[in-house]
Amino acid sequence: MMETIKIKTSTLLQNPNMLVGMVLAVVLFGITIFGEVFVVHDPFQIDMNNRLNGASPINWLGTDQLGRDVFSRIIYGAKLTIGLSLLAIILAVGIGVPIGLVSGYIGGKLDAILMRIVDGILSFPDFILAIVIAGMLGPNLTNLIIAIVIVRWIVYARIVRGLVLGEKEKEYVLVSKISNSSFLKTVRMHLLPHVMPDIIVMAAIDIGKVILLISAFSYIGLGAQPPIPEWGAMLNDARGYFQVHPFLMIFPGVAIVLTVLCFNLLGDGLKSYFDIRKGRGFM
Repeated sequence: MMETIKIKTSTLLQNPNMLVGMVLAVVLFGITIFGEVFVVHDPFQIDMNNRLNGASPINWLGTDQLGRDVFSRIIYGAKLTIGLSLLAIILAVGIGVPIGLVSGYIGGKLDAILMRIVDGILSFPDFILAIVIAGMLGPNLTNLIIAIVIVRWIVYARIVRGLVLGEKEKEYVLVSKISNSSFLKTVRMHLLPHVMPDIIVMAAIDIGKVILLISAFSYIGLGAQPPIPEWGAMLNDARGYFQVHPFLMIFPGVAIVLTVLCFNLLGDGLKSYFDIRKGRGFM
């Protein structure tokens, strides 16, 4: 048992993408969870006497156009941006995966109806559709998450359905049917363990996409509203000061890039890891 764990861990850490992604993830989540220990300023506190100051021992990353501490706002924004992205992915997976499992396994008219709904939504570009939904619901973070979940669950439903169609004709599923196992037991014991690696990889990469969506929508005014220090909203607030105080956009921009890079590397690393496991028969 210990040898198997060592083999799996060694295979996982040999992938450079996975290794770099894990290091970045540890740093990001460490900042997100424990960053408040180093925060000495209220991210919402306005101080017009200290506006647009550069980095200093008091304000590590300087202050913005309203005198608010940039470091405090980025730390607060990390919790908000990463937390909302994880929430959106969990909701999208929680909706899309069960629908994909039911549609692929049961088939028939139910599958046809569900897939026509999915195809109808997929016929629109997800970014444009999310803009329309968020615009109709109103500009705030709750409505933005609803819009993102609506355009992302269909992707999981479509992919999981395809995976189930490929698995349900295999011998282990047919034996489960012959033994009169219930639908839930077959899904829990056989189908879900086989499609879960693909779901994990897709969700890891998708977190980066959702972070970009949240930041982009906040940047154009359909996400976080002032004075909430979401990274995209911080970029929007600072764009008028880019030429004279570029750090106001550089710091939240770097935070977005590193976070998206982190989850993309994790997704690529997990994909290679699961491909190797399947090729060598590791389970």
